[in-house]
Amino acid sequence: MKVIIMGCGRVGEQVARLMAEEGHAVSVIDYNPAALARLGNDFKGLKVRGAGFSRKVLLEAGIEQAEAFAATSSSDNANIVAARVARVFFHVPKVVARLYDPRRAEIYRRLGLVTISSTIWGARRLHELLTHTDLDPLMTFGHGEVALIEIEAPPQLVGRTVNDLTVPGEINVTAITREGKALLPTMGTTLRAGDVIHLTILTSSIERFEELLGLSQGA
Repeated sequence: MKVIIMGCGRVGEQVARLMAEEGHAVSVIDYNPAALARLGNDFKGLKVRGAGFSRKVLLEAGIEQAEAFAATSSSDNANIVAARVARVFFHVPKVVARLYDPRRAEIYRRLGLVTISSTIWGARRLHELLTHTDLDPLMTFGHGEVALIEIEAPPQLVGRTVNDLTVPGEINVTAITREGKALLPTMGTTLRAGDVIHLTILTSSIERFEELLGLSQGA
């Protein structure tokens, strides 16, 4: 896949390295030559100096063949302009813009752009760690509305079924790891001692799940 990354800060650099290591054709754009130099001489992708929203620079980076574009600079304005140019004028199929100010997210969504806000993700993750340490999410989806959680079946659940843990639209048992092998359970699957249960759950329902397991404060 042909990928263009605008902005070679910490995030852009890491994404560029990961994509290049996976064998993708990567072009990295940055106005600062020192930023591009951090990629090193062993970087297999293309380094392009200039503004990431400049048509000339984008053409030099190979925008006409690009299948994905990531705007990861330190400027929200530059990211959104570059993302819009990539999407609207060059019709790049996958365009993502990094966003520092989450208050702008709704505006950008109306423009049809996918944004990633480290501020929102970081705040939600801190909230999860501070308030639900017994059920530490492995990862979250969207802006943190849904979490993937892994727990070993507690004694009170052994002998019960997946149906007893399921709340439609809120809590779902996605998989069970039993004796080192994963399986996709049915509603009638009986939980055994030593089972590792993988659940997807609305973060707003974690307290409800804690109460079910007897993990809530004061239980």
